[in-house]
Amino acid sequence: MLFSILVPVYNRPNEVQELLESLTKQSFTDFEVVIVEDGSSLKCEEVCSSFADKMNIQYFFKENSGPGQTRNYAAERAQGDYFLILDSDVILPADYLKNTADELAREYADAFGGPDAAHESFTDLQKAISYSMTSFFTTGGIRGGKKKMDKFYPRSFNLGVKADVFRALGGFSNMRFGEDIDFSIRIFKGGYQCRLFPESWVWHKRRTDLKKFFKQVYNSGMARINLYKKYPESLKLVHLLPALFTVGSWGCILSAVVALVVSLFSGSFSICGPLLCLSPLILYSLLVMVDSTCQNGSLKIGLLSVPAAFTQLWGYGLGFIHAWFSRCVLGEGEVKAFTKNFYK
Repeated sequence: MLFSILVPVYNRPNEVQELLESLTKQSFTDFEVVIVEDGSSLKCEEVCSSFADKMNIQYFFKENSGPGQTRNYAAERAQGDYFLILDSDVILPADYLKNTADELAREYADAFGGPDAAHESFTDLQKAISYSMTSFFTTGGIRGGKKKMDKFYPRSFNLGVKADVFRALGGFSNMRFGEDIDFSIRIFKGGYQCRLFPESWVWHKRRTDLKKFFKQVYNSGMARINLYKKYPESLKLVHLLPALFTVGSWGCILSAVVALVVSLFSGSFSICGPLLCLSPLILYSLLVMVDSTCQNGSLKIGLLSVPAAFTQLWGYGLGFIHAWFSRCVLGEGEVKAFTKNFYK
């Protein structure tokens, strides 16, 4: 068997249904599916059972231990030559497995990953969040694409690895967040070959509101410092930019408030000073709106992309600053934030 598809699940039976539906439409069929329920209260066992006559599928339930350890649990029970590690909130195009198999046949890889995109059925806000997670103007385009400026570090929503390489690396660490980047770093440290498969892309659902999105990216910012403490060389300039953007943008807002107060008390009220202070943020917002509108063909999504982009950058930046202060200034151990609400 070529592929074992490993999926950790936490309270997402509806999403598992959509993922499994997409697997029934694959043009390549040499695969098995291993679903592991990570202590969910909303189980997907019945959903998995309904697909038992359509594919080779195994379902397991275990106590909650986080996504990394749940993937390890699935890997111990998998039989494929390659493990395809997916999040439960992805949907696969019909040729996803074929494209992956073709790329492996074309050129060997120990590990690999693919990009993600927004499905037409996603809400406008989910499409806006998808834009903010993949745009050059928010993440520098580091989450996948046709070309990479640096090594490609696959993420757990769409990650492939040879089974014996996974076992040699000991699977995922016990980090609660950032465990997929930790795994990717250890792939390179182990001397293995890791590549981007541009055609092995997935539709990846995003959080359904900005509050949940903020929690997600805040955790990601904190995880980056935890990773830095383990692997100092892993911290790149691009990882500092959200924190710099956060400090700079709040500096602009504070300056605008001060300019407004001064103009009010000076007796010569003018909006020009505050607007000048806010002009970098206004220009950035217009850039994001226009770019997203052109990419998505929708002004509404373009407008929603502005608060999504600020949530992305401020959330990550604040998490990064919090973890940096806690770990690098105060010397505390590994820090965590929204552990209970991360999946919801």
